[in-house]
Amino acid sequence: MSVQRVGLVVHEGRAAAVTAAEVVRRWCRRQGVGCCAIDVWSQEEQRRDAREEVEAAGDPDLIVTLGGDGTFLRGARLAAQNDALVLGVDLGTLGFLTEVPADDVERALDTVHRGQVGVESRMMLTMRASRPLELPEGMEALLRYGRGPALPPPLVRPECAVAQDWGVALNVTALNDITVEKLARDRQVSLGVYLGGRLLASYSADAVLVATPTGSTAYSFAAGGPVISPAADALVFTPVAPHMTFNRSVVAAPDEAVALRVLERSGRAAVSVDGQLRGVLDPGDWIGVYAAPQRLRVARLTPTDFYGRLRERMRLTDAPAAADAAVTPLWPHTTRAPDDLAHLRLPPLVLDAD
Repeated sequence: MSVQRVGLVVHEGRAAAVTAAEVVRRWCRRQGVGCCAIDVWSQEEQRRDAREEVEAAGDPDLIVTLGGDGTFLRGARLAAQNDALVLGVDLGTLGFLTEVPADDVERALDTVHRGQVGVESRMMLTMRASRPLELPEGMEALLRYGRGPALPPPLVRPECAVAQDWGVALNVTALNDITVEKLARDRQVSLGVYLGGRLLASYSADAVLVATPTGSTAYSFAAGGPVISPAADALVFTPVAPHMTFNRSVVAAPDEAVALRVLERSGRAAVSVDGQLRGVLDPGDWIGVYAAPQRLRVARLTPTDFYGRLRERMRLTDAPAAADAAVTPLWPHTTRAPDDLAHLRLPPLVLDAD
């Protein structure tokens, strides 16, 4: 692709990110490419809906994020609005999403501009709700303590049909997860959880969440959920500290919705999208979480080594009983795969340099 306009999402609290942003701006000036900072705010300002942000930035076709996974998630929220490509520059500490070192940002931009970059497609989530979401009065002031201002409640998608049984379609996408959690510290949230249209169970828990395979290494992982390859499509339902015997995650097919209804005996529940509080539900309210029609397009300079990164970032250690085993870093294949295995996703062929 030939880049026409770049949207910059910068972690302003990291000096290295601010420096790398100047490198991107200089590259854009040399190439005659438009460049605009996007999703910028101060403590005194109200953050904007993703559609408003993208339009104000001139609909960039490439969004460059400079920071860690949190900054990348900000960029993903924006890119989903106009199918922009996302390039994540890695300045974080425990990330799975970003990949380009800050020193390589110019080379990465050149590669994207020449159309020689790989594009990885990631599943995202969206949702409907029994009513539009909103934040109670006074909640905004609470959220501002020690952090930036909250995102506004998601807008209703006007192009989608509204029906009482199906609720209103919200203009929101999640790359990691959508979470319903308790609002008061001294009271768990009570939820009826429906998979594929049928009641799975009623939970009393600190939270329940629905994650994508991308998000399986985030909050869901911390709550004991499974690790799923980001190349897969699935919905992962995970309860957080449930007060019941069944505390396992459930992996649903990508065409199966997960619905969460706040029960009458429950307190109010908070709805968070990729870690950002977007609204509050009362008893009787519900949301339905399902695969979004749009997917995130992520720029990759090299094939994604998800399992190598999993081993590195999670500091996996080998079993003591296997210490003498001859374990090599890669599956040591040195010949091309047979025809019946040619469809498999494997590391590049290892060839003898001699």
